[in-house]
Amino acid sequence: MQQPSPNDDVLLRDTDTRGVAVLTLNRPQAFNALSDALLDALQRQIDALQHDESVRVVIIRGAGRAFCAGHDLKEMRAQPSAAYYQSLFGRCSKVMTGLMRLPQPVIAQVHGIATAAGCQLVASCDLAVAAHDARFAVSGVNYGLFCSTPGVALARNLLRKPAMEMLLTGEFIDAATAQQRGLVNRVAAAGELDAEVERLVRSILDKPAAAVRLGKELFYRQVETGVDAAYQLAAQTMTCNMLDACALEGVQAFIDKRQPAWRQPG
Repeated sequence: MQQPSPNDDVLLRDTDTRGVAVLTLNRPQAFNALSDALLDALQRQIDALQHDESVRVVIIRGAGRAFCAGHDLKEMRAQPSAAYYQSLFGRCSKVMTGLMRLPQPVIAQVHGIATAAGCQLVASCDLAVAAHDARFAVSGVNYGLFCSTPGVALARNLLRKPAMEMLLTGEFIDAATAQQRGLVNRVAAAGELDAEVERLVRSILDKPAAAVRLGKELFYRQVETGVDAAYQLAAQTMTCNMLDACALEGVQAFIDKRQPAWRQPG
């Protein structure tokens, strides 16, 4: 297990022998609000994970009673300047897009509340599993601050009208509604959150790492482009994928009517 650095105690990291890295937001007294220090710690981990081929899946979760309550409003109010706010939102956006650009699938493990930039964090992860009693909101509008940057991620996960309703009203939705609207993949029964995340992790680990990496990169590139360019990108990706040893073995196994014998890294 990798032990957290003393300087990164706002963000804990544990990596198991399978290559599953768990990042725990560790400001429970502040409902894991994204302070300057926590954003910086997240960015350092993203930078490290980007080049760590031994890590195959990343899980983000929160310590204490909540997943993440968004930005640290006390810090924001203490530094009321355009330069600070531009820097803050720029760094936060870099973290969110950095998660999407990681080669590893990133899973949000959500309990308690995920509000404002915390809801943005859920939307920025590739997959999300929520406890049955988790709640979600982009509630900045209730305090005179429209959740503009969270809205970018939200609008890319939900249909437009449900996303706009959340942004305009600031109202909470429950986990079942979040699943129905596409914000989370799975809702775990009481006491089953860890187990449900583990089931999803095992399913990913069973797949060839090279195919997962190629597929994730292609997924985000193609959704942001036109359909013709998307098909070109997809064809190039599938060509590269088909030449990979894992794909060749998988196809041969299908032909031979047997289970594939993939060689995983490490």
